[in-house]
Amino acid sequence: MSEPSDTLRVLALLDDSRQSQAALAAAVALADEVSAELVALFIEDLDLLRCAAFPFSCEVGASTGLTRPLQSDELEASLTRQLQRITRALEQAVAGRELRHRLQVSRGQVVSEALAAAGPEDVLVLGKAGLSARWGWSSRLGSTSRRLVLEAPCTVIIWDERHPPAPGPLRYFRGEPPRLPWGESLADAVDRHPLFEGREELALMDAPTLERFLARARRGALVINRTTLRRLFAEDPEVLARIPIPVIVVP
Repeated sequence: MSEPSDTLRVLALLDDSRQSQAALAAAVALADEVSAELVALFIEDLDLLRCAAFPFSCEVGASTGLTRPLQSDELEASLTRQLQRITRALEQAVAGRELRHRLQVSRGQVVSEALAAAGPEDVLVLGKAGLSARWGWSSRLGSTSRRLVLEAPCTVIIWDERHPPAPGPLRYFRGEPPRLPWGESLADAVDRHPLFEGREELALMDAPTLERFLARARRGALVINRTTLRRLFAEDPEVLARIPIPVIVVP
Protein backbone atom coordinates (compact mmCIF):
# COMPACT_ATOMS: atom_id res chain seq x y z
CA MET A 1 0.00 0.00 0.00
CA SER A 2 1.27 3.50 -0.82
CA GLU A 3 1.91 6.23 1.70
CA PRO A 4 -1.23 8.15 2.77
CA SER A 5 -1.96 11.34 0.85
CA ASP A 6 -3.96 14.36 1.96
CA THR A 7 -5.05 15.05 -1.62
CA LEU A 8 -6.61 11.76 -2.74
CA ARG A 9 -10.31 11.35 -2.05
CA VAL A 10 -12.86 8.70 -2.93
CA LEU A 11 -16.45 9.91 -2.69
CA ALA A 12 -19.41 7.55 -2.31
CA LEU A 13 -22.92 8.90 -2.83
CA LEU A 14 -25.13 6.93 -0.45
CA ASP A 15 -28.81 6.31 0.05
CA ASP A 16 -30.68 3.42 1.62
CA SER A 17 -30.59 1.05 -1.36
CA ARG A 18 -28.64 -2.16 -1.94
CA GLN A 19 -27.00 -0.48 -4.95
CA SER A 20 -25.66 2.16 -2.59
CA GLN A 21 -24.30 -0.50 -0.23
CA ALA A 22 -22.42 -2.14 -3.10
CA ALA A 23 -21.00 1.24 -4.13
CA LEU A 24 -19.89 1.87 -0.55
CA ALA A 25 -18.02 -1.44 -0.40
CA ALA A 26 -16.29 -0.64 -3.70
CA ALA A 27 -15.38 2.88 -2.51
CA VAL A 28 -13.94 1.54 0.75
CA ALA A 29 -11.80 -1.00 -1.09
CA LEU A 30 -10.51 1.62 -3.54
CA ALA A 31 -9.76 4.22 -0.85
CA ASP A 32 -7.96 1.64 1.26
CA GLU A 33 -5.90 0.45 -1.68
CA VAL A 34 -4.60 3.89 -2.68
CA SER A 35 -4.51 5.36 0.87
CA ALA A 36 -7.13 7.98 0.01
CA GLU A 37 -9.68 9.61 2.26
CA LEU A 38 -13.17 8.11 2.00
CA VAL A 39 -15.96 10.70 1.99
CA ALA A 40 -19.44 9.22 2.30
CA LEU A 41 -22.06 11.67 0.99
CA PHE A 42 -25.63 11.59 2.29
CA ILE A 43 -27.81 14.26 0.70
CA GLU A 44 -31.29 14.94 2.04
CA ASP A 45 -33.34 15.54 -1.08
CA LEU A 46 -34.73 19.08 -0.86
CA ASP A 47 -37.00 18.53 -3.88
CA LEU A 48 -38.68 15.62 -2.11
CA LEU A 49 -39.05 17.63 1.09
CA ARG A 50 -40.66 20.46 -0.84
CA CYS A 51 -43.08 18.04 -2.49
CA ALA A 52 -44.16 16.79 0.92
CA ALA A 53 -45.34 20.30 1.78
CA PHE A 54 -48.12 20.11 -0.82
CA PRO A 55 -51.43 18.78 0.59
CA PHE A 56 -52.02 16.55 -2.45
CA SER A 57 -48.64 14.79 -2.26
CA CYS A 58 -48.65 11.03 -1.76
CA GLU A 59 -46.27 8.10 -1.88
CA VAL A 60 -46.82 4.67 -3.40
CA GLY A 61 -45.70 1.51 -1.59
CA ALA A 62 -43.07 -0.33 -3.63
CA SER A 63 -44.40 -3.74 -2.62
CA THR A 64 -48.11 -3.04 -2.09
CA GLY A 65 -48.84 -0.38 -4.70
CA LEU A 66 -51.00 1.40 -2.13
CA THR A 67 -50.92 5.17 -1.81
CA ARG A 68 -50.82 7.27 1.33
CA PRO A 69 -50.31 10.95 2.07
CA LEU A 70 -46.71 12.14 1.99
CA GLN A 71 -46.27 14.19 5.14
CA SER A 72 -43.32 16.39 6.00
CA ASP A 73 -42.88 15.13 9.55
CA GLU A 74 -42.91 11.49 8.44
CA LEU A 75 -40.41 12.26 5.68
CA GLU A 76 -38.09 14.01 8.14
CA ALA A 77 -38.30 11.00 10.46
CA SER A 78 -37.56 8.70 7.53
CA LEU A 79 -34.47 10.72 6.61
CA THR A 80 -33.28 10.50 10.21
CA ARG A 81 -33.63 6.71 10.13
CA GLN A 82 -31.84 6.53 6.79
CA LEU A 83 -28.95 8.57 8.21
CA GLN A 84 -28.70 6.23 11.18
CA ARG A 85 -28.58 3.16 8.92
CA ILE A 86 -26.01 4.77 6.63
CA THR A 87 -23.85 5.72 9.61
CA ARG A 88 -23.91 2.12 10.82
CA ALA A 89 -23.20 0.80 7.32
CA LEU A 90 -20.20 3.12 6.97
CA GLU A 91 -18.70 2.08 10.30
CA GLN A 92 -19.18 -1.58 9.46
CA ALA A 93 -17.62 -1.12 6.01
CA VAL A 94 -14.43 0.48 7.39
CA ALA A 95 -14.14 -1.74 10.47
CA GLY A 96 -10.67 -3.22 10.82
CA ARG A 97 -9.10 -0.82 8.31
CA GLU A 98 -6.81 2.12 9.02
CA LEU A 99 -8.77 4.28 6.65
CA ARG A 100 -9.41 7.98 6.94
CA HIS A 101 -13.13 8.47 6.47
CA ARG A 102 -15.97 10.82 7.24
CA LEU A 103 -19.68 11.16 6.62
CA GLN A 104 -20.71 14.42 4.96
CA VAL A 105 -24.40 15.27 5.32
CA SER A 106 -26.10 18.07 3.41
CA ARG A 107 -29.57 19.10 2.29
CA GLY A 108 -30.39 20.30 -1.19
CA GLN A 109 -30.84 19.06 -4.75
CA VAL A 110 -28.97 15.77 -4.93
CA VAL A 111 -27.09 16.37 -8.18
CA SER A 112 -26.15 19.96 -7.31
CA GLU A 113 -24.89 18.99 -3.86
CA ALA A 114 -22.89 16.05 -5.20
CA LEU A 115 -21.32 18.19 -7.93
CA ALA A 116 -20.40 20.84 -5.37
CA ALA A 117 -18.73 18.22 -3.15
CA ALA A 118 -16.61 16.69 -5.93
CA GLY A 119 -13.31 18.11 -7.14
CA PRO A 120 -11.37 17.39 -10.36
CA GLU A 121 -8.94 14.98 -8.67
CA ASP A 122 -11.60 12.98 -6.80
CA VAL A 123 -13.14 9.66 -7.73
CA LEU A 124 -16.91 9.44 -7.30
CA VAL A 125 -18.42 5.96 -6.86
CA LEU A 126 -22.11 5.46 -7.66
CA GLY A 127 -24.57 2.60 -7.62
CA LYS A 128 -25.94 1.92 -11.08
CA ALA A 129 -29.66 2.12 -10.36
CA GLY A 130 -31.67 4.66 -8.45
CA LEU A 131 -35.29 4.65 -7.36
CA SER A 132 -36.23 2.62 -10.46
CA ALA A 133 -34.43 -0.42 -9.02
CA ARG A 134 -36.92 -0.59 -6.19
CA TRP A 135 -39.63 -1.20 -8.80
CA GLY A 136 -37.67 -3.99 -10.45
CA TRP A 137 -36.54 -1.97 -13.48
CA SER A 138 -33.02 -3.32 -13.20
CA SER A 139 -32.11 -2.41 -16.78
CA ARG A 140 -32.55 1.32 -16.14
CA LEU A 141 -29.89 3.81 -15.12
CA GLY A 142 -31.00 6.08 -12.29
CA SER A 143 -31.54 9.71 -13.31
CA THR A 144 -29.14 10.94 -10.61
CA SER A 145 -26.42 8.55 -11.77
CA ARG A 146 -26.99 9.57 -15.38
CA ARG A 147 -26.52 13.28 -14.69
CA LEU A 148 -23.52 12.78 -12.45
CA VAL A 149 -21.73 10.48 -14.85
CA LEU A 150 -22.00 13.19 -17.52
CA GLU A 151 -21.52 16.33 -15.40
CA ALA A 152 -19.15 15.45 -12.56
CA PRO A 153 -15.77 17.22 -12.74
CA CYS A 154 -13.96 14.01 -11.85
CA THR A 155 -13.72 10.33 -12.68
CA VAL A 156 -16.93 8.42 -11.91
CA ILE A 157 -17.10 4.68 -11.30
CA ILE A 158 -20.47 3.01 -11.88
CA TRP A 159 -20.86 -0.13 -9.78
CA ASP A 160 -23.45 -2.83 -10.38
CA GLU A 161 -24.35 -4.85 -7.30
CA ARG A 162 -25.94 -7.61 -9.39
CA HIS A 163 -22.56 -8.76 -10.72
CA PRO A 164 -19.75 -8.97 -8.15
CA PRO A 165 -16.54 -7.89 -9.92
CA ALA A 166 -13.72 -10.31 -10.60
CA PRO A 167 -10.16 -9.76 -11.86
CA GLY A 168 -9.99 -9.30 -15.61
CA PRO A 169 -8.80 -6.97 -18.37
CA LEU A 170 -8.98 -3.19 -18.22
CA ARG A 171 -10.78 -2.43 -21.49
CA TYR A 172 -10.53 0.84 -23.43
CA PHE A 173 -11.26 2.02 -26.96
CA ARG A 174 -8.54 2.20 -29.58
CA GLY A 175 -7.26 5.71 -30.15
CA GLU A 176 -8.70 6.98 -26.86
CA PRO A 177 -6.07 6.31 -24.20
CA PRO A 178 -7.87 7.41 -21.03
CA ARG A 179 -6.60 9.78 -18.38
CA LEU A 180 -7.00 7.65 -15.29
CA PRO A 181 -7.48 9.06 -11.76
CA TRP A 182 -4.49 10.56 -9.99
CA GLY A 183 -2.33 10.49 -13.12
CA GLU A 184 -2.07 6.70 -13.32
CA SER A 185 -1.08 5.17 -16.62
CA LEU A 186 -2.84 2.08 -17.92
CA ALA A 187 0.21 0.00 -17.04
CA ASP A 188 0.31 1.37 -13.49
CA ALA A 189 -3.40 0.76 -13.04
CA VAL A 190 -3.10 -2.84 -14.16
CA ASP A 191 -0.11 -3.41 -11.89
CA ARG A 192 -1.66 -1.71 -8.87
CA HIS A 193 -5.29 -2.80 -8.80
CA PRO A 194 -6.25 -6.41 -8.11
CA LEU A 195 -9.39 -5.95 -10.22
CA PHE A 196 -7.31 -5.72 -13.39
CA GLU A 197 -5.41 -8.50 -15.13
CA GLY A 198 -3.98 -7.20 -18.37
CA ARG A 199 -5.38 -4.75 -20.90
CA GLU A 200 -7.75 -5.10 -23.83
CA GLU A 201 -7.97 -2.52 -26.58
CA LEU A 202 -11.39 -2.41 -28.23
CA ALA A 203 -12.30 -1.22 -31.69
CA LEU A 204 -14.67 1.73 -31.75
CA MET A 205 -18.22 0.40 -31.88
CA ASP A 206 -21.78 1.59 -31.59
CA ALA A 207 -23.95 1.07 -28.51
CA PRO A 208 -25.72 -2.15 -29.60
CA THR A 209 -22.44 -3.74 -30.65
CA LEU A 210 -20.77 -2.79 -27.36
CA GLU A 211 -23.65 -4.23 -25.38
CA ARG A 212 -23.49 -7.52 -27.30
CA PHE A 213 -19.71 -7.65 -26.98
CA LEU A 214 -19.80 -7.24 -23.18
CA ALA A 215 -23.05 -9.12 -22.52
CA ARG A 216 -21.30 -12.13 -21.00
CA ALA A 217 -18.35 -10.27 -19.48
CA ARG A 218 -18.02 -10.85 -15.74
CA ARG A 219 -14.41 -9.80 -15.20
CA GLY A 220 -12.41 -6.61 -15.31
CA ALA A 221 -13.81 -3.20 -16.18
CA LEU A 222 -14.45 -0.78 -19.03
CA VAL A 223 -12.88 2.69 -19.01
CA ILE A 224 -14.50 5.27 -21.26
CA ASN A 225 -14.26 9.03 -21.73
CA ARG A 226 -17.28 11.33 -21.57
CA THR A 227 -17.19 12.28 -25.23
CA THR A 228 -17.60 8.64 -26.23
CA LEU A 229 -20.19 8.08 -23.51
CA ARG A 230 -22.34 10.94 -24.80
CA ARG A 231 -22.22 9.40 -28.27
CA LEU A 232 -23.28 6.03 -26.90
CA PHE A 233 -26.08 7.60 -24.85
CA ALA A 234 -27.36 9.33 -27.99
CA GLU A 235 -27.61 5.90 -29.63
CA ASP A 236 -29.03 4.10 -26.58
CA PRO A 237 -29.71 5.97 -23.31
CA GLU A 238 -29.67 2.71 -21.32
CA VAL A 239 -26.55 1.05 -22.72
CA LEU A 240 -24.54 1.75 -19.57
CA ALA A 241 -27.13 0.06 -17.38
CA ARG A 242 -26.86 -3.19 -19.36
CA ILE A 243 -23.08 -3.51 -19.29
CA PRO A 244 -22.45 -6.06 -16.51
CA ILE A 245 -18.94 -4.95 -15.47
CA PRO A 246 -17.83 -1.82 -13.60
CA VAL A 247 -17.59 1.22 -15.86
CA ILE A 248 -14.97 3.91 -15.20
CA VAL A 249 -15.96 7.21 -16.81
CA VAL A 250 -13.09 9.67 -17.15
CA PRO A 251 -13.16 13.34 -18.22
